[in-house]
Amino acid sequence: MRLTDRKITIIGAGIGGLAAALAFSRQGAKVTVLEQADAITEVGAGLQISPNGVAVLRALGLADDLAWSAPRARAVVLRSHRQGREVLRLDLDQYAPGQNFYFAHRADLINLLADAARKAGVKVRLLQKVDRITSGARPVVHLANGAQCGGDLVIGADGLHSKARAALNGVATPRFTGQVAWRATVANLHNHPAEAQVFMGPGRHLVTYPLRDSSLMNIVAVQERKTWAEEGWHHRDDPEALRSAFTGFGGAAADLLAQVDQVALWGLFRHPVAEVWHQGNLAIMGDAAHPTLPFMAQGANLALEDAWVLVDALRTATSDEEGLATYQSRRRNRAAKVVAAATGNAWKYHLRQPLAWPAHQILRLGGRLAPQRMVQQFDWIYGHDVTGGTPAPTGNDPGAGGPITTLA
Repeated sequence: MRLTDRKITIIGAGIGGLAAALAFSRQGAKVTVLEQADAITEVGAGLQISPNGVAVLRALGLADDLAWSAPRARAVVLRSHRQGREVLRLDLDQYAPGQNFYFAHRADLINLLADAARKAGVKVRLLQKVDRITSGARPVVHLANGAQCGGDLVIGADGLHSKARAALNGVATPRFTGQVAWRATVANLHNHPAEAQVFMGPGRHLVTYPLRDSSLMNIVAVQERKTWAEEGWHHRDDPEALRSAFTGFGGAAADLLAQVDQVALWGLFRHPVAEVWHQGNLAIMGDAAHPTLPFMAQGANLALEDAWVLVDALRTATSDEEGLATYQSRRRNRAAKVVAAATGNAWKYHLRQPLAWPAHQILRLGGRLAPQRMVQQFDWIYGHDVTGGTPAPTGNDPGAGGPITTLA
């Protein structure tokens, strides 16, 4: 089915929404993105783009730009919290050759996608707050200012509190996980290498890695607690509260925590994966469809995968209904499996004595005896290429109707 001149409205100018807008526009569609903010900006700081996300950016012609703006990860290092002693080193250069992992600043990736989308003809309308959406063959987007808009297709890439998801599934009730997270960036004063460092402590852990030209360090700190912060990344907290929560963390972790002068805090909530991803010509993607906890660093990567598969499924279908059904069938089970892996991953870094010491010894032993197996245990996530390794066809390509296969 040709997408040329189809009118498509995408709600949300985040990573998934902009990637989908770019992919649709490359197929000749007339795309409008509605963003409620007054500028395309991204709160937060760093994110990890793993090979499955890089594959989509490569197919969109943006992988080289990513490589210029983001350090490539060389290793993941697990450390004990008190003195920062190394427990396990996962050498990506040696045991994941050809798989590129990057540490990207959210703002840089958003700007990269937004610039490419605008150059491809995508219209981005700011200050467009969505009140509700009516699904159907011609979905209607009702804006808070009383205006209405729509199109041949409406795609909800509007995040955790998605109006599009609510239109398809009703309002979800997320459950607090018993964990909160702080996020901050500081200067890289000690030339920390291009490695993800995970400092494991009782009931909490801290992750650090460099950003941009390695002049910045990203910090994400997770703590178990009974009380929680409201969901979202916009809540400022006192840096002393962060340092107090991580008292006893030594080595590089202590040095980085001492530098923090601004920090955001948010509660971590578990959301169900949506049962319904489309109805009529309304569909959802990214966090609107499958919000995930950050413990596999897959939120942005899954959104990039969604964007590619959504456009490809519609491009190769004979009708919108068939294309959207194919999109959900290709994405839901994988997204649910990745979300489940992230949900089950946090406790491994939060062990208390007497369990922590033997668990760390097992990790050390595994790193010595089977380092490749340790690195490759999540290849089912990172080695998944929804593009089939091929560049994006354009609307003028006579071979654009051929299928793009996915790898299991």
